[in-house]
Amino acid sequence: MTTRILPAIGDMEAARALSTLVGQLPDAEPALPVADSTALLDTLARLAAESLDELPEVVLIHERIGPVPALDLIRDLVLRFPAVGVVLITADTSPGLLTAAMDSGARGIVGFPLAFEALAERVHAAAAWSAGMRRHLGSAGVELYAGPGESPGGGHVVAVSGAKGGVGTTLATVQLALAARASGRSVALLDLDLQSGDVSSYLDVQFRRSIADLAAITDITPRVLQDAVYTHETGIGLLLAPGEGERGEEITDRVARQTLGALRSRYDVVLVDCGTYVTGASAAAIELADQAILLVTPDVVSVRAAKRMVRLWDRLQIRKAEETLTVVNRHGKGADIQPSLVERVTGTKVARTAIPANFKELQGAVDAGRMQDLDSKSSVKQALWALAGELGLVDAQASGGGKRSALTLRKRSAGSDRGAVTLEFAGMFPLLLAVVGLLWQCALYGYTFSLAGNAADEAARAATAAYAVGEGGEAACTAAAKEHLPSAWQGATVSCTDDGSVWKAHVDADVPLFFPGIDTGWSVSGEAGAAKEGEDG
Repeated sequence: MTTRILPAIGDMEAARALSTLVGQLPDAEPALPVADSTALLDTLARLAAESLDELPEVVLIHERIGPVPALDLIRDLVLRFPAVGVVLITADTSPGLLTAAMDSGARGIVGFPLAFEALAERVHAAAAWSAGMRRHLGSAGVELYAGPGESPGGGHVVAVSGAKGGVGTTLATVQLALAARASGRSVALLDLDLQSGDVSSYLDVQFRRSIADLAAITDITPRVLQDAVYTHETGIGLLLAPGEGERGEEITDRVARQTLGALRSRYDVVLVDCGTYVTGASAAAIELADQAILLVTPDVVSVRAAKRMVRLWDRLQIRKAEETLTVVNRHGKGADIQPSLVERVTGTKVARTAIPANFKELQGAVDAGRMQDLDSKSSVKQALWALAGELGLVDAQASGGGKRSALTLRKRSAGSDRGAVTLEFAGMFPLLLAVVGLLWQCALYGYTFSLAGNAADEAARAATAAYAVGEGGEAACTAAAKEHLPSAWQGATVSCTDDGSVWKAHVDADVPLFFPGIDTGWSVSGEAGAAKEGEDG
């Protein structure tokens, strides 16, 4: 079986040495080396988009790959491409590094300078593991690749950045988190605006732990993370920025990557407030996020800042313009700068939902630090919650199996029970409809029975009256019964009999199904008798 191998190595000399050895491996099909982490992930994504079968069995990653550190790259690659075997090539073969590589998801390490036997052994083992994983995942119906916006086995990460200061980044991030939480998902909000983060002020939180407490920890696991996360009264898990701005320098891209990995494994949705300045930590969040949101206001200064930000992300190879969603905040119909212009200038995709300019609605909640209490009628809140739906942060399935509307979610977050009543009614509606239908059918049954009895009574009387004047009693009986039945019941069967001193009438009428004229096969009978006039009983 042929083993496809993709080397990822930035050092040209090392790349040549590696390519020479890989080419000598039996049944190996080496690809051209890629020079950095961005090119590696793009190459794998392109191959997976063509066909999952095109993915290589083994990826060789050099320890000095950039810009993403090798261990962080391995962790991200294993998450996105779970059936690809990864081997780390490093000059450090100490037990500590081996343990760290294994924890990140590598299938082994190869010492540098390279030895053919060691390389062949590790590649063979990784290829065998990859083949086994593909058989297992394929038989279980599991995807071998997580495309853009997908997070296998983990939560959905959304990074929110501002084109410049004062565009409403934190407020938007908080409301998106509240919307996701109100839909029933577990939500974490990470404040990576490290020098001036203000999430705690918007949600009235007094908590001394922050992400800075994780900076000195080598391996940030969900268990370690738990001590630093504050669970807000709304149910959102908050990981705050440090209270002392200078401590923001302690938060490296490694800390951000491990923290996001731990949050992703624990929460359904992770919102990241990246602020307006690009740091190593915020750059890592933007790169790892399933969606990157850039907030901009409809003015020349903000749009120019957004364009600079998008170009900076592209130069740093953390996010392409076409992969960025721009959201226009404080939008007005009369503004000179409309979303279509923002899209053309920045080269990004602009969200369908624009946030209206109405600070008066926000003033009370902002001053009180109680954004969770913002009035559900607020146009700003309604727009932000609609944006949450556009981003896919709101769970479309309600507990009763129907769709929750954004309005229902907003009412629920405001503490009103009207939203709950709406959802309960939606869930109960099929049962109510069935009960009403059953009652209506019962009413039709009783009405048909009443008609049959009345027609039989009138028929018997008509028969005795006709007999008294010497006319045919049976014909008069049938005619009277038909006359007293509505048109939809004219198919009823009428029979009249002369029983000595009494004329008897029998009417069989069909019971309609919900509407007169629709035959169910059910029938009811009405009987009546009348004494012949002029005869003794």
